Amino acid sequence: MHRTFAVAGLLLLACLPSHSQEPSGSAPAATAMPPTTVPVADVEDSRWTRTLERVASGVVTIQVDLARAFDTEWNMSSQATGFVVDAQRGLILTNRHVVTPGPVTATAVFLNREEVTLYPVYRDPVHDFGFYRYDPSKLRFIKPTELKLHPQGAQVGREIRVIGNDAGEQLSILAGTLARLDREAPNYGLGKYNDFNTFYYQAASSTSGGSSGSPVIDIDGRVLALNAGGSSAAASSFYLPLDRVTRALDAIQKGKPVDRGTLQTVFVYTPFDELRRLGLRNESEIEVRKKFPNTTGMLVVSEVQRGSAAEGVLEPGDVLVRINGQLTVDFSLLASTLDDGVGKTVKLSIERGGEALERELPIQDMYQVMPDEFLEFGDAIVHNLSWQQARHINVPIRGVYVANPGYVLGAAGIPRGAVISEAGGQDIKGLGDLEEALSKLGDGERITLRYFTIDDPKTAQWRSVRMDRRWFPARVCKRDDKAGTWPCTPWGEDGVAKPPEPATTTFAKTSDPLINKLAPSLVLVNFDMPYSVSGITERSYYGTGLIVDAARGLVIVDRNTVPVPLGDVRLTFAGSIEVPGRVEYIHPLHNLAAVSYDPKLIGATPARAATLKTVDVRPGQELWAVGMRPDGKVQSRSARVASVDPVGFPLSRTLQFRDSNLETISLVNGPADYDGVLVDKSGAVVATWASFAYESGRQVVQENRGVSAELIQEMLPLVREGRPLHSLEAELQPLPLAVARKQSLPDEWIRRLEQHSPERREVLSVVRTVGGSPADGLLRSGDLILDIDGAIVNRFREVERSVQKPSVRVTVWRDKHELVIEVPTVELDGRDLERIVVWAGAVLQKPHRALAAQRGIEPSGVFVAYFSYGSPATRYQLWAGRRIVEVDGKPVADLDAFIQAVSGREDRSSLRLRTVTWNGSVEVITLKLDKRYWPTYELRRAANGWVRTALE
Repeated sequence: MHRTFAVAGLLLLACLPSHSQEPSGSAPAATAMPPTTVPVADVEDSRWTRTLERVASGVVTIQVDLARAFDTEWNMSSQATGFVVDAQRGLILTNRHVVTPGPVTATAVFLNREEVTLYPVYRDPVHDFGFYRYDPSKLRFIKPTELKLHPQGAQVGREIRVIGNDAGEQLSILAGTLARLDREAPNYGLGKYNDFNTFYYQAASSTSGGSSGSPVIDIDGRVLALNAGGSSAAASSFYLPLDRVTRALDAIQKGKPVDRGTLQTVFVYTPFDELRRLGLRNESEIEVRKKFPNTTGMLVVSEVQRGSAAEGVLEPGDVLVRINGQLTVDFSLLASTLDDGVGKTVKLSIERGGEALERELPIQDMYQVMPDEFLEFGDAIVHNLSWQQARHINVPIRGVYVANPGYVLGAAGIPRGAVISEAGGQDIKGLGDLEEALSKLGDGERITLRYFTIDDPKTAQWRSVRMDRRWFPARVCKRDDKAGTWPCTPWGEDGVAKPPEPATTTFAKTSDPLINKLAPSLVLVNFDMPYSVSGITERSYYGTGLIVDAARGLVIVDRNTVPVPLGDVRLTFAGSIEVPGRVEYIHPLHNLAAVSYDPKLIGATPARAATLKTVDVRPGQELWAVGMRPDGKVQSRSARVASVDPVGFPLSRTLQFRDSNLETISLVNGPADYDGVLVDKSGAVVATWASFAYESGRQVVQENRGVSAELIQEMLPLVREGRPLHSLEAELQPLPLAVARKQSLPDEWIRRLEQHSPERREVLSVVRTVGGSPADGLLRSGDLILDIDGAIVNRFREVERSVQKPSVRVTVWRDKHELVIEVPTVELDGRDLERIVVWAGAVLQKPHRALAAQRGIEPSGVFVAYFSYGSPATRYQLWAGRRIVEVDGKPVADLDAFIQAVSGREDRSSLRLRTVTWNGSVEVITLKLDKRYWPTYELRRAANGWVRTALE
């Protein structure tokens, strides 16, 4: 099954056939023309054409942006169809899954391409219909046709047309014939929205995406049903009958509430042959068939909601014979009795295994078992468990449902669809209980949540959740159907957790002396990213850290453990003590980063700095790889060096960090299940055993390689003293001297390079330069680097050491000529990223170095790092990887200029953005703001960490 959210039309309105023709010429006066006979089919086509032309103006394309995940729906952007049912009041009928149960921003596009803002008025708790409203005075150039609902016109064999949109672009008309009026409601799958307790109509009209909410009309233009779904395995389409729709519309037009009653029981229509096997008595069948001669079945209890009043009173398999004494065979009497009797009781006559039984049950308000508010914290969305989801899991309607785990619950491993039953040892019956438990927590404080999942509802699981009050706002939002919005009440001031109490542990002794020596210098580092930045989309990382300064609490990790400074760091000692950390330094060129912790927090734990040893590692040398598994256990494995080679990773498709100008150590059968360090037999660290992440096609590949301890020793002064690192800003690769000879490199230079490094008969060649750097205009790809400031260089480390000054003189071989070029170097710091702005659902940042280093793009404009689904950024295709360079024709060179250009705009106002892709393609897009659900704020790195500030 699929929802029909987006559609290929069979017949476009613009191409509707016309059968009226002018005569081709005048007939002679004396010749009598025979009367023209018009075929019946042509007459009907002409009627359909006139009907479609008349009603088309009342059919609209609906652009839907579900701003938050809620109940059965993910936050997303889509398009569907609706139609005007009250032009005076501006009421549009469409599907429930188009109105959505959660916070939504929607726009109607009429036939003449006029747009109006829509506000949700009503979405049925169970059936797949709902209403939007618009302000009719906002329409200037069109008077839409008001389509009339005609539920009694639905008959088997009736020819119909389905008018919908073709992927939101234009109107399409699909033809069909009603084949069934008693089809079971379509099943869209576990955990998804499913209708029940109603019939559906069926026809072979092949509706598909975008036609959700389309009117199903007869030849007179009357609406017989509402298009709702279709089968992906056949050409069948499914339509919702209009009996409950007309009732709801009448109440809305009169300003009355739409009462909906329930027994929390699901009934299914079952044919008589099955009813007999279930125990339907012969006299009951005779009575039913006599009163309803055209019926072929009756209603049978399919599900009884656990915890409801009907539990233990009704059972699956019960045949429903009478409601309040009246014989019943379908859903009409059941629906009207329940909807008109909320708060009363209903008497049911059932038959169970041939036994006639009488039952009386209270009629509950259906809205009480459907959530209408949510709690947003740490980017997570939670709300009361709905009947829709409870019936999937077969559990009572209690607890809090995780619609989106976001950052805080996702980092703890709690998935979407989990139902929280306890928090901090307290029973959680509903959202209020959970809010009370969480609102007391400051940023960083922990609480234990117990939950179960839709896949395993019998097993209670628990996770320790670290509260977030820094990265994301916390608030409670409740639906207001009169306003069509979800007003939110923010929590109080963001609390800050008290630092943990100091604790002391020891390191376990093992039979491996290397582990005993290295364990006090190793920590497990966990890192969680609240936002995707700098081309990195994964959010949670872990790896082995190496203590290099125990007094300062300084730890070295790779950039596949701590890729950026924006995030939360936690360090675990001896698998026993976890303390918070902070990012101190991100190496701008290589796969290294530094984090720190407060040494006071580990008490008298005998942690110590590792011994670093600078050696030239050679193939065949025996080393030991020592590192930590995710559970904190230290591992050791001996291996021999296979080779020491330069890295050559492919360019990143997502523009994330990619190492270059680096030689790494490969091991024979080196461990791939943990990272850490490479040590010699004395336990001295000669290299890190680092995890490198790179993109191979569309897959992210990770592999471990050794990085010389020499690089760590050179980085430490930069970390401690805050000094910049100078860079030539050119990616290099070694070429054999034999290849250099083919480029006419003189013998004298060949001889000097051989003497400089007899074992390494290579010369370094420029592969690419960093866009916008001085080298970008001075060096060229293919240049052979011969010396720097008179010193011959043919190793990456030699180049990096030689350029640690403001400017260098580089001797290159280019086009058979020797050139000496003065190249200013570029100062790089280890802060990497200091600010992001969240605007219109997009995460914006300064263009990061990888953009310029890999694609040669000058770091100007504003880089789009990420976009949230259901936001204006998604709707108007402000995709990640682009740079915004102009707003309404005004250039924006950086974040400050961008904020100035977009500030002061009204909600739902539009602006024009000029964007540039990684390959220089320019595209101008328009974007309509949604400040209600997507306000603007920024995060800045300060001395005490990152600080979130609202910008409007």
